Amino acid sequence: MSALDPNGLRDPAYMAQCVAACEREIQKGIIGQRAVIRQVMLAMLTGGNVLLEGMPGLGKTRLVSTISKVFDLSFKRIQFTPDLMPSDVTGTNIIVKNEQGSSFSFERGPIFANLILADEINRATPKTQSALLEAMQEHTVTVGNDSHRLEEPFLVLATQNPIENEGTYPLPEAQLDRFMFKVLVGFPSKEELRGIVTLTEGLQAPPIEKQMDGNGLLAARALVAQIPIADAVMEYLLDLVMATHAPNPHIKEGASPRAAQALIRASRAKAFLEGRLNVSFQDVEECAYPVLRHRIIPSFDAISDGVSEDAIIRAILQAKRA
Repeated sequence: MSALDPNGLRDPAYMAQCVAACEREIQKGIIGQRAVIRQVMLAMLTGGNVLLEGMPGLGKTRLVSTISKVFDLSFKRIQFTPDLMPSDVTGTNIIVKNEQGSSFSFERGPIFANLILADEINRATPKTQSALLEAMQEHTVTVGNDSHRLEEPFLVLATQNPIENEGTYPLPEAQLDRFMFKVLVGFPSKEELRGIVTLTEGLQAPPIEKQMDGNGLLAARALVAQIPIADAVMEYLLDLVMATHAPNPHIKEGASPRAAQALIRASRAKAFLEGRLNVSFQDVEECAYPVLRHRIIPSFDAISDGVSEDAIIRAILQAKRA
């Protein structure tokens, strides 16, 4: 694709076409997982962090790497392990000797990139996990008395294995709330598995080409933020979040106010991707699952009865439609 037209950066229709071209380019490098790609694209358009949950080998790392190429963003992968220290993520002050003597100089860690893949984030200790909190929320890193601003756009995509609990540290609720989406990466179908094997074993993978840069992505985000939401849709959205706090035998704790903010941004991004300048009720309902599933704390009854977070959300949506 040719460079973005500077005159089109404020044109919603033109920018929506450019973002759609990015999505198609990503699909060239990732077989299947259309819903996962779409949800990550929504996060890209809103600046939200994403928690990818799925079994190993499902292409989560490949997805993030492909996104970095399509958007021409700097990319760093951090492998989280129990012995990883906070300074291994953020960087540290080192002593530098010169003619005037010795002084401290800040050595940047891998967090200083546009796109961060926090691989198996739940394998690191809570102390190291907390090193990401400031970066995810404030887009700054503080070491000693100095704060360092991260380059925009900045996004954290973290992965975790849903079933392997040995040697892991569950993410605290405060950190989970910093993720805009929790995206479930499922196992591919047989035909998709055939395509994956064909792509990775034998045939040369198609080249992934740049479709947009960081400035273009920031321009698209500005347009997404301007999409209006009708009063009726806003009331419906707020009612969904409030419903997670209503008496419910399957809910121990409901979603935070940050969930409402994330649902608003995600619904706007979905409307933008589909070429609409208004948010629909369907936008809100489809975005409710990735926004709410990690912000609802199931009760003991829900866990013992095998009721998932998605089932709880589905029941809330059905009750609202009735």
